[in-house]
Amino acid sequence: MSALKAPPAPSRQRLGLSLFVLATAQLVIALDFNVVYVALPSIGSGLGFSAQDLQWVVSAYVVATAGFLLLGGRTTDLVGRRRVFVVAALLYAGSSLVGGLAGSATVLVAVRAVQGIGGALLFPATLSLINTLFSEGPARNRALAVWGAAGAGGLCFGSLLGGVLVDAFGWPSVFYVNVPLAGAIAVAGWMLFPADEVRGQRREFDVAGALAATGGITLLVFVLVHAPEAGWTSVSVLGCSVASVALLAAFAVIETRTRDPLTPARLFAHRSLVAAMGLTAVFSATFSSLPYFLTLYFQTVRGYSALETGLAFLVPALVVAAGTKAGELAVGAIGMTKTLLGSLLLGAAGAALLALGLTADGSYARVLPGIVLLSAGQGAGWTAMWIAAAAGVAPGDQGVASGLASTTLQVGGAVGLAVLVAVADTGRHGGLTGDALRLALLGDIRTAVYVIAAGICLGTVVLLAFRRVPAPLTPAPSASQAP
Repeated sequence: MSALKAPPAPSRQRLGLSLFVLATAQLVIALDFNVVYVALPSIGSGLGFSAQDLQWVVSAYVVATAGFLLLGGRTTDLVGRRRVFVVAALLYAGSSLVGGLAGSATVLVAVRAVQGIGGALLFPATLSLINTLFSEGPARNRALAVWGAAGAGGLCFGSLLGGVLVDAFGWPSVFYVNVPLAGAIAVAGWMLFPADEVRGQRREFDVAGALAATGGITLLVFVLVHAPEAGWTSVSVLGCSVASVALLAAFAVIETRTRDPLTPARLFAHRSLVAAMGLTAVFSATFSSLPYFLTLYFQTVRGYSALETGLAFLVPALVVAAGTKAGELAVGAIGMTKTLLGSLLLGAAGAALLALGLTADGSYARVLPGIVLLSAGQGAGWTAMWIAAAAGVAPGDQGVASGLASTTLQVGGAVGLAVLVAVADTGRHGGLTGDALRLALLGDIRTAVYVIAAGICLGTVVLLAFRRVPAPLTPAPSASQAP
């Protein structure tokens, strides 16, 4: 019997179309996450959220995504990248539709959690497809830069489109906008991506580990959100803290005993992946938390409308998009470690400058220099850390490797936002009104931005601890591999 022939390499045109669909998927993820920020005040008043609980419109998505990312990454490796991508996109479309119809705060938070599960499947499937369709080196770096720029486009369109939609149609429209986009990429992904391989050996899913991690992380963030209001020594806070520790400890035990763990121990031998995991956590806790406080600043302190707030986010989103391309070029020119270090230092300087520029009545131009520096560092760092996460990882482990780095990204964001909200404590000014309230909130927001600057500096310490991270391989791409 003659040997089976390998499937032909996809054409350059097909690879280009595939990258377009994968970039659009990243745009949908960013759009879904960021469009909500501008709509938060309208959602809060429309559904009766308290000032402290409004954070859960963001955190429910982040926590659910973080809890299921490991399972999503492993599912991508075992079930198939194309199948997971299509199912995740359809889940996004369906949950977005329900979100627009939500009539209570409880329903909306539940919908955001379901969207988070969709993100936990879609994000690693998208990254795994990029890392297997494009060979390690310049081809993959270019693809990741395009993917990252699409995410920045989601930030841009999320903020701007969110403002337009809220002003014209109300907050439900920010959920409806995702329905046609997610549905379209599901169909396109099924038509364009290579068929999933048939696996002869049946593998098990670590559902118990995923549930333990999700419960532990959820309770951890709940403690950080709830404690400033209920008190750190209250029964509910102490009880949830103990339960969180117990569930996370159970997760660690489950991972050592299950036959098919979510986190194979061999992956932690990849220094670049471990470094990327630490950096994604710090990155999300700092850079990704900033829009929450900038939204409060623009709308509550400065009195911007939803549309004006969206326009205010346009410049940083465009600079982030440019920064992703700069990050790709910098990795090739000076190496991954230097690129990451430079992006963090640039971001920290930008955050400190932004904090100095926050005033109760100053112009937008006063905060613009800090925003530009911060956004440039954010874009360059985003591309470089995902290059680091994929470098040297075998194709069969790309899904779970993406899941690991994505999990630390989401956990860092959830914990970072909760800590920053607790530090700023913007909900403690119940007796103040008018200018007194605006000045008090301004002080809280400025404090949060200074803490963000310090947190970004912490990222340089994490990076220096892994200063011997190897650079990714750079083989010359073939015509069929180039995007």
